[in-house]
Amino acid sequence: MLKEVKIEGEYIKLDQILKLGELVGSGGQAKLLILNGEVKVNGNIVIQRGKKIRPGDIVELFDDKVKVI
Repeated sequence: MLKEVKIEGEYIKLDQILKLGELVGSGGQAKLLILNGEVKVNGNIVIQRGKKIRPGDIVELFDDKVKVI
């Protein structure tokens, strides 16, 4: 499933987009999933929870995807 999430500003941090896109229920859950290598950005595993996510990026967690617009 691909969900589009609109952000205000130039970027959003990876852990924040996971919460905003409703892929996780809490920041703690986002942190653990990122550090465990479960999250991909544009097809690449990312383990930096503060990574800047910009419009056009696609964040994946398991079978769910969020496209930032």
